[in-house]
Amino acid sequence: MRIDVLSLFPEMFTGVFETSILKKASDLGAVSYHVTNFRDFADNKHKTVDDYPYGGGAGMVLKPQPVFDAVDALTVGKKPRVILLCPQGEVHSQQKAEELSQEDHLLFICGHYEGYDERIREHIVTDEISIGDYVLTGGELAAMVVIDSVVRLLPGVLGNEDSPVQDSFSNGGLLEHPHYTRPADFRGMKVPEVLTSGHHENIQEWRERESLNRTISRRPELLEKARLTDRQKKWLEEQKKQ
Repeated sequence: MRIDVLSLFPEMFTGVFETSILKKASDLGAVSYHVTNFRDFADNKHKTVDDYPYGGGAGMVLKPQPVFDAVDALTVGKKPRVILLCPQGEVHSQQKAEELSQEDHLLFICGHYEGYDERIREHIVTDEISIGDYVLTGGELAAMVVIDSVVRLLPGVLGNEDSPVQDSFSNGGLLEHPHYTRPADFRGMKVPEVLTSGHHENIQEWRERESLNRTISRRPELLEKARLTDRQKKWLEEQKKQ
């Protein structure tokens, strides 16, 4: 996968792309990162990329020309998914990350100031993504979140192919079950016996039940879209009766 990022502050991505799983993915050859300052494409001597909005109003708006020219330069002969980070986009999800992880080329546009010239949204962008109902200074942090969620799903990146499948939101759309490690008894707090029993079928059932219970107690709204198995549906009905 190739990931391009358009940002006025490319230095923000240096540490992120050079550490942890994102660096490992690059070292493995699963992904390559390219961060471009679209100010370099401004066609005026002062390299300004924003201007006052028509009709008046607070703040400045990103001009279309630098963004259009930057995208044109990076997509010659290519048709990547072009992702705009903005509060108006669909809220990012594990399902969206899985969808994007199937692409060969992603291009992220990180805005600043009051907003974008609408022609960027209408004629360049294929996806608009928000990471939550709040406003950030710019799109850089949001882009990092989305990129991390996508890259970790690329084949071989996590090492254990089961890891992304068992994540919260991936396993049928439910929250992940609790985890425990050694020691089995820490300050009188004991690991559930089923997990030390060695009985794999019972362990799997316990994990499925705990995943469902955790979702019911913490994020019940997820159940509306969850892909439940028949026995999970049965457990849910039992919970409702109780």
